[in-house]
Amino acid sequence: MAVVTVRELVEALKMNIISGEDYLDREITVSDISRPGLELTGYFNYYPEERIQLFGRNEHSFMSKMTSEERLLVMRRLARDKTPVFVFSRDLRPEYEVIQAANENHIPVIGINTSTTHLSSRLTTYLQERLATRTSRHGVFVEVYGLGVLIMGESGVGKSEAALELVKNGHRLVADDRVELYQRDEYTIMGEAPAILENMMEIRGLGIINIMTLYGAGAVRQKQQVNLIIQLKLWHKGDKYDRLGTAAEEEDIFGVKVAKITVPVQMGRNISSIVEVAAMNFRANDLGYNSAKEFEDRLTHLIETNSQEEG
Repeated sequence: MAVVTVRELVEALKMNIISGEDYLDREITVSDISRPGLELTGYFNYYPEERIQLFGRNEHSFMSKMTSEERLLVMRRLARDKTPVFVFSRDLRPEYEVIQAANENHIPVIGINTSTTHLSSRLTTYLQERLATRTSRHGVFVEVYGLGVLIMGESGVGKSEAALELVKNGHRLVADDRVELYQRDEYTIMGEAPAILENMMEIRGLGIINIMTLYGAGAVRQKQQVNLIIQLKLWHKGDKYDRLGTAAEEEDIFGVKVAKITVPVQMGRNISSIVEVAAMNFRANDLGYNSAKEFEDRLTHLIETNSQEEG
């Protein structure tokens, strides 16, 4: 099971440690956030203790009206074994009883000068990405005209060479050789490079090259949504391929359907240009224009016209 430590959260979001610096290795296992408004009133019938407990202006204001004894009692009930961290937004300073209860149960208290709503969104987004189930695919992932294109195919088919040509044409590399995929939400699959391969590309005969060093920061991207999969396949005589673009393919990744096309590869074909056209055609289809359907309509009209003339 994927976990994120409080220390990683603090470093990623540049948060401040209010207390409990020795407890920053506590683990966060869920991306949901809890704002313990009802719990502060004493209602603990359902308390999601495994979540980050986020205190905003409302919670802080309510606690300030409580007596010291009441605050300590309720904070001790909030500080459970599974509770990873107490977070305060807007640079609010927690009451002494909050610190006392947190220290008693080895729970760190952290804060940041950000609105509660914005902070909740940032926490959720970060944790969803870090805690998401991941899978690896062998391929090259590039951003072409703003679309994430995952180029797949057997070793030696020319994936990296095509990606290098795309970078030279002004597009951006996300990952080469191995692509880490994860689900950001129910409609979106994201892809990124493993840390060890970030910005790197292998070109046979040259070895490993650093794309950012050679082409600048604008030639790489850290992560990108997967919009289209292009499967490169060595051409063999007798194999049948879609010639009109009407045979829609999809690949299922974590339950999300991603558009896919199969492109035969043979001597003389410019794969990078084909990838660019595929990306533009995908965007056109997404905007409602389908050239394959237009051709079918023209063909149907021609057949009907010829039939009427013959009749």
